[in-house]
Amino acid sequence: MPQTARELEYERQTDAQVTEMHNEKKRLSIFEIPILWFGVFAAITILSLYTGSLPGGMIGSLLVMMVFGELLGFVGDRTPIVRTFLGGGAIIAIFGAAFMVYAGWLPEASVTSMTEFMKDGGFLNFYIAALITGSILGMNKKILVKVGLRYFLPIFGAVIGAMAIAGLLGALVGFSIRDAVLVITMPIMGGGMGAGAVPMSQIYSEMMGNDPGYYISMLVPALALGNVFAIVLASMLNLLGKKVPSLTGNGQLIQGFNYKEEKQTYDIQKMGIGLLAAITFFAIGNLLGDLIPLHPYALMIIIVAIAKIADIIPKNVIDGASQWYKFVANNWTLALLFGIGIAYTDLNTVIEALTLQYILTVFGVVLGAIIGAGLLGKLVGFYPIEAAITAGLCMANMGGTGDVAVLSASRRMELMPFAQISSRLGGALILLLAGLIIPLF
Repeated sequence: MPQTARELEYERQTDAQVTEMHNEKKRLSIFEIPILWFGVFAAITILSLYTGSLPGGMIGSLLVMMVFGELLGFVGDRTPIVRTFLGGGAIIAIFGAAFMVYAGWLPEASVTSMTEFMKDGGFLNFYIAALITGSILGMNKKILVKVGLRYFLPIFGAVIGAMAIAGLLGALVGFSIRDAVLVITMPIMGGGMGAGAVPMSQIYSEMMGNDPGYYISMLVPALALGNVFAIVLASMLNLLGKKVPSLTGNGQLIQGFNYKEEKQTYDIQKMGIGLLAAITFFAIGNLLGDLIPLHPYALMIIIVAIAKIADIIPKNVIDGASQWYKFVANNWTLALLFGIGIAYTDLNTVIEALTLQYILTVFGVVLGAIIGAGLLGKLVGFYPIEAAITAGLCMANMGGTGDVAVLSASRRMELMPFAQISSRLGGALILLLAGLIIPLF
């Protein structure tokens, strides 16, 4: 029997009320927990933290990181200018944590514990292993094949654009081409600390003299400040995509694909399989890293991609890896970002670099990476914004930690495989390029 206009209007109003109630509920919750109960968890955490009763190791570290990360993320996502232009919760979680260390607000024992958990405990590797494995195995095979070697063209575009604009802006504010390229551009585009600045300092030391520590002190401020700009501009690109929809695939890199993810029934057993697959592929990357001079992440990406293209992985493993990746990304991203702020972000280093000339030149590097990657990405059939984020900003950020922050700020975590290609294989390219251009200066 057809519905009357009044019945249709009543249904519409009811649906609107239900939606509003749902939105109101979300506004009044943190981590999908009612604020009152989250406050109880936070109070217990703070009491344990400042009375010295916090459990050691993984339990205490993860508790503090989840509670403070979600709290700072909640604040950042609801602070107007920060939310719109500065990356929202992602940047507040990182720099809020860094400030807490800088200001001495956290007990030294807890800072040490979280730093060990992030580095020696391998939480960052654990997180990235889940994202790489799940996002590649869960990816549309046609997209993975179609991307192929074309992805390296926007990476080259990012490097060329970064060097050109940094050199131009550097010259305008008084930097030599040598300083603009070697001291600022190269470390920013070099894949982070471990895979970029540290080996780069060794290369500089061997080819130009001085102790590696001398070069580290020059390279790190550029790396840190470049990472800040990468996060901020990632948020701006997300905003640009909303204003100009033709420039973005909303998380899909290639134009011409309207692929929609297959809906899955979430299965706890499958998530366990996905966990096993993620850490096994990570172990394979490390095993091959002892034999092949590439970063284990890069090798892991290659192996997972080959396995996906060859179609040799059972469907329940693929589903499990995809589900585990989503579990990790949904529940631990802000905790990880808080840990990045604790273990990897030195606020003193960032503050010392804040001269106008230095800031403008670093901005030129990141802007050049965006322009070069976006233009050449469009040339090979990629969406400009996704190309600029992955081949541009994920070259210009702080390696694996920066990839998480940039993709979180741009709301495109599904692009992690391409981000890791940029950070790892692109970082190796920069080290090679540094060795080749140093004699020119």
